[in-house]
Amino acid sequence: MINVGIVGGTGYTAGELIRLLINHPKAKIDFVYSTSRAGDSITAVHQDLLGETDLIFSSEINRDIDVLFLCTGHGNSTKVLNNSPVSQKTKIIDLSNDFRLKGDNKFDARTFVYGLPELQRSEIIKADNIANPGCFATAIQLALLPLANVSALKNDVHIHGITGSTGAGSSLRETTHFTWRDNNVSIYKALDHQHIGEIEQSIKQLSSSFDSKLNFIPVRGNFARGIFVSAYTQTDLSLDNAQSLYTEFYEDAPFVHISTEPLYLKQIVNTNKCLLHLQKKDEQLLVSSIIDNLLKGASGQALQNMNLMFGWDETTGLKLKPTHF
Repeated sequence: MINVGIVGGTGYTAGELIRLLINHPKAKIDFVYSTSRAGDSITAVHQDLLGETDLIFSSEINRDIDVLFLCTGHGNSTKVLNNSPVSQKTKIIDLSNDFRLKGDNKFDARTFVYGLPELQRSEIIKADNIANPGCFATAIQLALLPLANVSALKNDVHIHGITGSTGAGSSLRETTHFTWRDNNVSIYKALDHQHIGEIEQSIKQLSSSFDSKLNFIPVRGNFARGIFVSAYTQTDLSLDNAQSLYTEFYEDAPFVHISTEPLYLKQIVNTNKCLLHLQKKDEQLLVSSIIDNLLKGASGQALQNMNLMFGWDETTGLKLKPTHF
């Protein structure tokens, strides 16, 4: 049994992580740190956990735990590690974007490995520090990496992705209020989303000659959780060849599945799965990719990485069933 700590305990990703960890057979939560709610019951914030835990938010960080999860806002993980250094024996899994890019993946004596298991499994197994991928980045990479692996991304890729309101975090802002979000959609950060850098980094890891554009249009959806990505590009590959590439690439990936039927978002809500579907029209190959942004896009993938780091089956504690209705 390992001891686990969480910093940034009041957000949506922390809530999902707590839910997963209190049911994990090989991990025990040592503390959940919060500056704003120290001394309060966990269930005062994460009310869905009522009856599941009697943990209290901590005002201190135990530096000698086995694993530290950083569920902080982007740019804050570095501040946490500077202000509260943990033991070098403590493994770190960071859910912010602070350490995802290679030029930013070092902190003191620590080097962070990019934590997309379907691409980096062998490196994750050996790693002490993980930079957990972004939610949109996960869905888009899983849609494109089999093509990158055979250098089939020779043309620009056009990507449309719609995400639920939990992707914006738990802090209230104009575009997360129910009255604004309900019966509404809107585009944001068009062609300039922060996840593009990590997606390009992974594609070039498999296909160093890649120099095409990723034209990504992110959209706010009027639902709470989930991401639906559709990406298309021109290719000479037949549909049968493309499907064979995807099946082979994800043969050993327990959470990625290729569907022969068109996808809908409820198939993956409350799971750590990514479902993919391929279509071909003339020279255009369309790949659809769906994930739960809080699980495969954040906390579930973080737990998957923890399992790999400790040599356990990567599905441990993650055999979740979708909330279909």
